[in-house]
Amino acid sequence: MAKANSAPQGHLPTVRIGVVGHGVVGSAFTALVARQRDVIAARTGVQLEVTRIAVSDAGKHPTRVGSADVVTDALAVAAAADVDLVVEVMGGTTLAGEVIRTALESGKPVVTANKALLAARSAELFKIADERGIDLLFEAAVCGGIPLIRPLRESLRGEPIRRVLGIVNGTTNYILTKMTESGSDYSDALREAQQLGYAEADPTADVEGHDAAAKIAIIANFAFGVHVVADDVSAEGISRISASDIAMAQKFGYVIKLLGVAERDSDTGAVSVRVHPAMVGLKHPLASVREAFNAVLVEGEASGSLMFYGRGAGGDPTASSVLGDVIDAAVNLRKGTHATLGTFSKATFTSPGEVVSEFMLTLEVADKPGVLHAVTGVFARNKVSIRAAEQDGIGSDARLVFVTHDARTSDVQKCLDEFQRLDVVSKVGGVIRIIGA
Repeated sequence: MAKANSAPQGHLPTVRIGVVGHGVVGSAFTALVARQRDVIAARTGVQLEVTRIAVSDAGKHPTRVGSADVVTDALAVAAAADVDLVVEVMGGTTLAGEVIRTALESGKPVVTANKALLAARSAELFKIADERGIDLLFEAAVCGGIPLIRPLRESLRGEPIRRVLGIVNGTTNYILTKMTESGSDYSDALREAQQLGYAEADPTADVEGHDAAAKIAIIANFAFGVHVVADDVSAEGISRISASDIAMAQKFGYVIKLLGVAERDSDTGAVSVRVHPAMVGLKHPLASVREAFNAVLVEGEASGSLMFYGRGAGGDPTASSVLGDVIDAAVNLRKGTHATLGTFSKATFTSPGEVVSEFMLTLEVADKPGVLHAVTGVFARNKVSIRAAEQDGIGSDARLVFVTHDARTSDVQKCLDEFQRLDVVSKVGGVIRIIGA
């Protein structure tokens, strides 16, 4: 295990930090270390010093930031003799993975914000960290500035958690907020999010649910003590949500949010981990989470419901989480200890078709006698019970909107398949799950 550099007598021991990636988060982190160095030293007895920074394009950066050398060889920073601890905030999965692996195998603690990498290779990297007896910490990988992983890993380790659900992607929450509050359609709300910097030029990872899937996979590991990767998560995004879906949800007393959901069957122990748009009741704690904010609700048998809320992205909030992990890792390094990540058993997954939920379904239908009878017959044959129904529009614009009682996803899919073949149904519109209390 690497040891903190011994400072001259009368001075505090120094932990030397190599930062890989100096974009929005990396630059915010180094600035925060510079501002808080004396406070951190006074509270922890450890002096933090950034000694090396790796960037991809040297021409866009100065040759030094403070006392740190700026270089382009990320792997060299991970292996450098004057680096005791590595912060990886470069993103991506290939080079970043090699940086983290190199640092860990060199006995150096690692702090990362890389959700995509952890969601794909967590088992491998966790194993190396535990075998070396060093820290691999990643609070910033899931919800930016919101402390969530540490409470799950430490405070709630003995808690029988039933379900975790949350808004874990600020881009999609901003888009859905604008669609809800201003009546914007999806394309206009996305364009505004891009203009304000909330959405990337290519927003696919956010709007199709891939970003949220990586985050909920990481969360599920610590909520249930089982190994979950991003490929285990069924993901559906918001690109098919229409202004009329939003309006109809409001009419029934709901708002639409993109949720990451991880839940465990208390009888079988099987877990379901998924991302999808959901209708959330107006009195539900997640309904009032607006714009680019994140919130996660943890439901435990003993603790009840716990809410974690705040800014889920951005340079300063994410840098704050990175710094918190760096302080823990630096103190542990000085003491020759580390925070165990725990052990993870093989997960048994609930089949997506067996997941039970209420649903809202919209059908465009012919406005003539017998239509309602034909449509309700489809529900009855497939054992889907209707809780509420409403006709929206008349004539060629007629739509039937149904809200079901709890139903298996596979049974609802059978209804949809049958509706596609029904002469009186011209189009199957939105199909959106409803999240209860």
